[in-house]
Amino acid sequence: MGHLYYGTSTESIRIPDRLLSHLKVVATTKLRRSESFTLSWAHVDGTPGRSTLWLQPAIPLRFVFDSAEPESLDAATLKSMADMAGSSAGLIVDLDADIPTAEVGPRPAPARSTERSGRRAALSAAA
Repeated sequence: MGHLYYGTSTESIRIPDRLLSHLKVVATTKLRRSESFTLSWAHVDGTPGRSTLWLQPAIPLRFVFDSAEPESLDAATLKSMADMAGSSAGLIVDLDADIPTAEVGPRPAPARSTERSGRRAALSAAA
C-alpha cells in the first residue's frame, strides 16, 4: 500500500502501489503541462463518504511506494485515467480496482540529427 502526500499535510492518503503508479504518471503529465484537475475517491477504510483533491502545479505532491520495484503500467488504464482527468468530472479512482498487468512498451529513443549536433558544437566552439 503506497502513500500520497498532498500539500504540506503530514497525513497520507493510502493508495495501492499499482494504482498509485498509474496515478503518478497521469498527475505528473498533467501538472507538467500546468493543467489542474480534481482527484476523487470513495473512502474504503470504513469511513462513510468520499474525498476530492484539487491538484495544481503549485501544490506539492509526494508519492511513496511500499515496493522498491516499479510497477508495470497498463496503457489502457493510463489512457482512461488521463481522459477522466481531462473531463469536467475529474479523475475518479476506485481504490479497490484491479488494474490489468499488460505492460506499456519502452519508448523509442528520439532520433538525433547530426545537423543539430554540429550546430551545437559550432556554438560551443564560438563561445
